[in-house]
Amino acid sequence: MQPTNSVIGFIPARLNSTRLPRKPLLPIAGRAMIERVYEGARPCRRLSELWIATDSEEIAEYCRARQMPVKLTSTRPRSGSDRILEALAGMPAEAVVNIQGDEPMVRPEMIDCLLDALFARPEMEVATLRTRMGEAASGSAPAATEAASPAAVKVVCDRRGQALYFSRSTIPFPRGGAATWWKHLGYYAYSRAALERFAELPAGELEIAEQLEQLRFLENGIGIAVGDSPCDTVGVDTRADLERAERYFRQQQ
Repeated sequence: MQPTNSVIGFIPARLNSTRLPRKPLLPIAGRAMIERVYEGARPCRRLSELWIATDSEEIAEYCRARQMPVKLTSTRPRSGSDRILEALAGMPAEAVVNIQGDEPMVRPEMIDCLLDALFARPEMEVATLRTRMGEAASGSAPAATEAASPAAVKVVCDRRGQALYFSRSTIPFPRGGAATWWKHLGYYAYSRAALERFAELPAGELEIAEQLEQLRFLENGIGIAVGDSPCDTVGVDTRADLERAERYFRQQQ
C-alpha cells in the first residue's frame, strides 16, 4: 500500500468474552483493561484518530466518562474486523489499524512497526506483527513450551517477510534440526479496500478449523506482510494472563 497519513485506529471490544467474562472492564493495576489499551496506543502520532468500537453500552459509558472516543456498534459483527468496518462507516480513512481490546501492553512503537510493514511494498494491503518465542521481555515461557500451546498462535513467513500460514499447532514442526518459532501478535493494519473485501468473503475451511480470522485473507490469495515487533506483549485470555498483566503494570508503577 502507498503510504498515507489518513490512518484511523480502532480498539474493538465486547463484554461477553467466553473464557474471561467482562474482560474489557476487568481492572489491571487500578484501571480497566480497555483503558490500558487506549492509553498504550494513544501516543502513536501516526494515527489521525483512535476509537473504541463496542456493542456494549456499559463499555461505552465507561469510555465516555473518561473522554475516550467510542463508537457503539450493533451486535451483528462476528469478528473484530467486522466490528471495525461497521464503526468506520462515514469516516474518511485510507488505512485502518486494529488494536485488540485485550492487549493492555500495546506500545506506540509497535503500531509504527505495523504501519511500516503495511507501507513497505505497494502491493501489500494487510500487515500484522510477530515476535520470537521464548524472548524474556515479558516473562515468556520457554520457546518449545509456548510453541506447543494452542493458546499461542504461531506464524511462518517466507524470505520476504510475508505470511505463509498461521496456526495454533506447532509450526514449523522440528522433525530434524532446530526450529525457530514466531508468535503472532494480533495487531492488524489494512487498506480500507482490503478490510471491505474481508467482510464480503465467506469464512473458509482453514479459518473455521483454526478459529483464526486472518486465514480468510490467505485462503483468498490476499498476502499479509509481517513486521517484527520491537517488544512482546501479554494478550489477556485467561485469569493467569490477567495476573501477568497486573504484575507488569505494578512493576512499571
